[in-house]
Amino acid sequence: MSADLDTKSSRRVSAEKAAEMGSKPHPPDMPKHVVDNDPDEALKLMNAHAGETIILSVEEQTKLLKKIDLHIMPFLCIVYGLNYLDKTTLSYASIMGFKTDLNIGVSEYNWVASIFYFGYLVFEYPTNLMLQRLPLAKYSAFNVILWGLILATTAAVKNFGGALAVRFFLGAAEAAVSPGFVLFTSQWYTAPEQGTRVSWWFSFNGWGQILGGVVAYGIAVGTAQHQLSIEGWQLIFLVFGLFTAFMGAMFLYFMPDSQLNARFLTEHERLMAVERIRVNQQGVGNKHFKWYQCKETLTDPMIWGFVLYSFFANIPNGGVTNYFSQLIVAFGFTPNQSLLLGVPGGAVQVISLVVLGYLGRKFNNRILINAIGPLIAILGLFLIRFLPQENRGGRLAGYYLYQCASTGFVCLLSLISSNIAGWTRKTTAAAMYLITYCVGNIIGPQVFRPGDAPLYHNAITVVVVSFIVALLAQLSIYFWCRRQNAIKASIRAAPGYTKIDGQEFMDLTDRENPEFIYSL
Repeated sequence: MSADLDTKSSRRVSAEKAAEMGSKPHPPDMPKHVVDNDPDEALKLMNAHAGETIILSVEEQTKLLKKIDLHIMPFLCIVYGLNYLDKTTLSYASIMGFKTDLNIGVSEYNWVASIFYFGYLVFEYPTNLMLQRLPLAKYSAFNVILWGLILATTAAVKNFGGALAVRFFLGAAEAAVSPGFVLFTSQWYTAPEQGTRVSWWFSFNGWGQILGGVVAYGIAVGTAQHQLSIEGWQLIFLVFGLFTAFMGAMFLYFMPDSQLNARFLTEHERLMAVERIRVNQQGVGNKHFKWYQCKETLTDPMIWGFVLYSFFANIPNGGVTNYFSQLIVAFGFTPNQSLLLGVPGGAVQVISLVVLGYLGRKFNNRILINAIGPLIAILGLFLIRFLPQENRGGRLAGYYLYQCASTGFVCLLSLISSNIAGWTRKTTAAAMYLITYCVGNIIGPQVFRPGDAPLYHNAITVVVVSFIVALLAQLSIYFWCRRQNAIKASIRAAPGYTKIDGQEFMDLTDRENPEFIYSL
């Protein structure tokens, strides 16, 4: 049994004591913002049960965790898979007549791909504010429904301008998904559990690619044999878009905003679900924007390491996600074959995320173990770039190895969940991470220049260099977190240090809370 489940704890809730602090002089060794009387939402639940002793046995922990997984993870996994599937739908459509029917060339197609991330970029910070201030599940569900309907309307576009408009608003709607799912994971799971849970729901990107390739192939072959009133590429947008909107409606009905209104939990189980994540030193949410946390985030070297990684890692993502079908055709396969040959790439992504996620938790070292994925991806890119053109099998194998690349991005996404505390700080950091995710994805398609088609050697070279820089940024985060843990340990060991009762739920940041320990 893992150590994070073995957390017998008997703590007396001290919300009243925390409130009293607000009217007393601030002790010199106390975190400054303990006294601001604006705690986490979890403290309200604990206050309602003030004086009640909460004992969590291993058996209760295990049973409760299974119940949470059963009700939370399926929605996160399926919706996140659709999030990736909706992005790759454009790649499938590009070899099913989309470019021909809209009369667009390589440059115009690049902008149709990139404009999605302009919408994502413009709305990323506002949507993170909304995720903090509005009911988390309801706001997330609204965006899922909206993006599904927008994706479906892509079937109606007639020209380049219409495609740009639809893709811009699609990006705006999808901007809420990744930061929202990070917040869900942070709410419900302990820090050791978060790495594997993020790997689980992110791995459904791979399942989305598997499903998308099979469905796109079926539609391409079916519409070729049985003529419909609409083109195959239009049908694929309608199918994926309407199903996404349906899942958004299910998300709205079944997904709780937090433990405090989870209908699948009893009142006692809600209390236990909050108590079990006390060890995170984060709580379940605070609705108020705090400027000091925003400023702290903007001046934190660790956060800028996240930003640097996100920018360079997503230049490859933006290019290859929108060009993988065309790259496989360039290897020497037919367009219909390329739809099916993309499927194993999704399987590689699923396996790499699940296996490295498991190993990261087993060896208590997410950052270094998940750096293996980008290293394998770089090897795959070298195969694509330098193998002879006639060696189409070897170059295809290189594409499959490239699918391991996402483990680094997922690792850092999970660290936003477990290593960043303070809800304004967490949402600000997530916004910064995903804003640079957008910028990288905007640049990515642009490195695939028309003059380099169909092999795109220069683009592959840019992708390789970008991954090497991203990998260095990931390693710098590891050494920074180790150093900060050592500094915090020395503070806790200093004579006269005292831990404040209930500070886990006082919405303190990871930097100001000496009890906070960074996951590696």
